[in-house]
Order: sequence, then C-alpha cells, then structure tokens
Amino acid sequence: MTEVATEEAVRNGSGDGGSARRHVHLAHIRFADLDPLNHVNNVRMLTYLEDARISFLRWDDRADGRSRFGGLVVARHEADYVRPLLLRREPVRVETWVTEVRNASFTLEYEVLDDEQVYLRAKSVLVGFDLEAQRVRRLDDAEREYLLGHLATGR
Repeated sequence: MTEVATEEAVRNGSGDGGSARRHVHLAHIRFADLDPLNHVNNVRMLTYLEDARISFLRWDDRADGRSRFGGLVVARHEADYVRPLLLRREPVRVETWVTEVRNASFTLEYEVLDDEQVYLRAKSVLVGFDLEAQRVRRLDDAEREYLLGHLATGR
C-alpha cells in the first residue's frame, strides 16, 4: 500500500543524483509484499517504483483536467538491491529524479530509503508513445520543461 503523500526534496552532491529536485513518495510495506524469507519481494520493489513514477508524472495534473504527460511506455528497468527491506510500521521513501532528457525519451533514477539506509537504487528509461498510431512520439515542450526541472546536475 502506498501513501499519496508527495513532496519535493533537494539533494546536493553526495548521492548518485547530484543536485536535483527529487520527488518523494511514501510507500507502506504490507504483509503481502513479503516473500518466504520475510523481506519485501524484489518484484514488489518494482511496484513501489511504479507507484512513485506515476505519482511523479501525474501528481500535479493541469487545471484543465488533462494529464501533464501524453502516452509513455517503459523501455528499460535496472535495479540494484542494496539490502533487504523488512516489514515495518514506518513508510519508506521512494525518491525519484531525472538524469537524462532526450527528444523522445527520458531516464528516471530512484532510491528506496529511510533516514538511515538505502534499500534499492534503480533506473528506468521511458519513451513517449502515441497510443493511437502505436509508435514512438517526441516529448512536447511542456513535458520537457517539467522533466528538466527535476534534472540532476553535477554528475
């Protein structure tokens, strides 16, 4: 279960993200998320990333009711499981930021963490996609502007 609480955080220099506005999404761990070894299942961790990604891309939809982004598809995921995440009362943070913006795609990076440790570092490449034409599309200026506002610097 995830909490629909988001905030913007700024990180400086010491992490992989350099300086960037990070979107923060809080994820609560459920008993159903655990595997037989009693830690969060690796596939469930990708669900936490999906929830955070959707929150990041859609949380501030436009006043006219349309979504901030047009069609998108995930082209690639990479995940480094740093340490096991166990059942706990407190939510974990899923921080998301942008590391690359191209004409038709962009790269997001994530960390699943708390105040003391990082549990997962991951990366996703998303591609603009025209659902009607069933083909790749270019990102529009508004999409690019939003993404560039969360772009990591100092890498």
